[in-house]
Amino acid sequence: MTDAARETRPAPDQNPLFGICHLAPAVGRLRFHAGLMGAGKSALAIQVGFHRRQAGRPGLIFTSADRAGGGTLSSRLGMSVSAREFDPATDFVDTLGEALPPRGFVIVDEAQFLTPGQVEQLARVVDEMAVDVDCFGLLTAFDSRTFPGSQRLVELADDILDLVEVLCWCGQAGRVNARIEGGRVIRSGSQVAVGDLAGGGAGATYRVLCRRHWREGDLGRALLG
Repeated sequence: MTDAARETRPAPDQNPLFGICHLAPAVGRLRFHAGLMGAGKSALAIQVGFHRRQAGRPGLIFTSADRAGGGTLSSRLGMSVSAREFDPATDFVDTLGEALPPRGFVIVDEAQFLTPGQVEQLARVVDEMAVDVDCFGLLTAFDSRTFPGSQRLVELADDILDLVEVLCWCGQAGRVNARIEGGRVIRSGSQVAVGDLAGGGAGATYRVLCRRHWREGDLGRALLG
């Protein structure tokens, strides 16, 4: 380097590029944690919220039609936290607009019950407020078809994360949250029917089956008694 270049080169403490990297705008992410019943979605949602609050981040937790009743997010493992209830009329832009600063977080359990429009609202919150939004829910319903909210999450989410594999009674990977009535697999009716896995909870009864045994309606001898 010539003496002239050395003279014109700014010193490190004068260089306008030094120290700028930390000024980059905060960026949020929209994540969809998808899994079958029994995959631990609610437990993970509670853990994520706990660790983020431990790190000093402000956040809000939402759920819908939880097994423990309104205002609660609960897990089959026995964990529970307070949560806000959302329904199809909830406007997340209005709800979150003044409630969270940048780098806050939002957790939505039972995200399959979101409307496509609500998913778009959450994506807007991520983009405009630099808020992290983690959605936990089922991908498909008892009829093997994607919930509208889940489909929109797949289309818009920055990350789609699979949860723990849940097995059919035969040992193959589960694919469908089969709805059971009168000891039989049913394939018609309302896509939304709140319930739990066989042997627990009130409402509809469900059983995770592989694709073949869902198609055949085979619940396995052990389950039929």
